[in-house]
Order: sequence, then C-alpha cells, then structure tokens
Amino acid sequence: MIEDSGNAPTIYGYDIQKKLVAQTITITNAKNTDWEDLASDLDGNLYIGDFGNNHNKRNDLSIYKVERVGSISEKETEATKTSFSFEDQVQFPPKKKNRNFDVEGFIFLNDYFYLFTRNRSKHFDGTTSVYRLPAKEGSFKAKRIASYITCTQKQECAVTSADYDLETNTLVLLSYSNVWAFSNFENDRFFEGTVKHIPLQYPSQKESISFKNSDTVFIVDELTNIVGGNLYEMKLNN
Repeated sequence: MIEDSGNAPTIYGYDIQKKLVAQTITITNAKNTDWEDLASDLDGNLYIGDFGNNHNKRNDLSIYKVERVGSISEKETEATKTSFSFEDQVQFPPKKKNRNFDVEGFIFLNDYFYLFTRNRSKHFDGTTSVYRLPAKEGSFKAKRIASYITCTQKQECAVTSADYDLETNTLVLLSYSNVWAFSNFENDRFFEGTVKHIPLQYPSQKESISFKNSDTVFIVDELTNIVGGNLYEMKLNN
C-alpha cells in the first residue's frame, strides 16, 4: 500500500489475515510528490507511480522501481527511477478543455508501462488516454497509443486505478462507481477485445484495484468525511 501526495515515501505491506500493517519500507532516494498507483512484474519487482498531476502542470513525473520487494527485510531501501513526459503535452498546464494528463492508474506488461489518464478537462467526455513508455531506468517520452470512453459523468467515470492479470489476459480499470474489465485482446490493443462493465453498489472515493486471483479483485477506497477507508473483495464473473 502507499499514501499519496505530501506523505512519506513509504510502502506498506498489509497482512489480510491479521488485518494489520505487517511491514513498512521507506524509499530513501525517492520523493512522494503524488504517488498514485502500484504495479509489479513476474520477477517480484514493485513499481510506484509518482504521476499524480491534478492540475496538469507537473514536469517531474516518474515511476520508481523497488527490486524484489518481497525479499526486503530492512526498513529502508533505494529505488531506480523512470522519468517521463507526455509526447503530446506542450503547455503546463494546457487549456482547461485539454487537461487529460493526470495519471492515477498504470500496469506493467512486456517490459513497458501503460498509463491510463484521469481526465480533468473542463468539458468531461469520459475519455481516458493510454500512454506507453519503456519500463527501464532513464528519461523517456510517453507515447499515446489509444483512448477509451468510459462514461460521461465526471465524478463516477474518471479512471482512478488499473491492474492486469497475465493468466487471463485481463485489464481492469476503476472509477469511484465502476469497474471495466477488458479481455480477449491481442498485444496492447486493450480496447479491441471484449469489455465488461460492472457498476459498483455505491459511490465512494475508490482509488485502487488489484487482482487477488484471476477471478477476484481487491478494491480500496479512501476515508473521506467518514465514508470509505475500506478494503473490498469482488468477483469479476458474478
């Protein structure tokens, strides 16, 4: 688990059975400008997305890599860094009608990161853009490869997290009120296969989605005005 902007550059290991934080690791060479999402690879490496960009004016977007996080026993470690900017962003911030450069969800797939934007444009139309960049240390331009219209209510439809399951080749996107599950696609053409829309039972500030197994996801919402602060488990095929 992570906390977002202004908090310590620390990751937390949560024990689901005991319902407590079992481990904390501080990333000593990182800064938590606005951490938003986590991803991982098959080698046990953890990736931290420092790309929250509510006002679309940041020029220091980055992703941190913590190697083999499951084998770390110390309370501190270092990370390597991927810095990036968007190939099609020329103003910081752009005009209010073009503010689609905030990212709150990403995945790791085939040595690339895929970033899914949270649209903050003045006239929200539900579009999330997908950007791709190499998953390696250095500085890169994120290339826009696709877009998808979720739904048109800004509070309910803006993308807040993403995850990917390799076994079933399924991508999930989260918003405050919905989950979209994409499957049966080839390579990174996520939106050219099958999509399943799952409305959630009640709206809250849902900020994270993660696969527990190929049929089940965890969803977390933030505590806001005594609402939220919960960990949910949901079957995708119910």
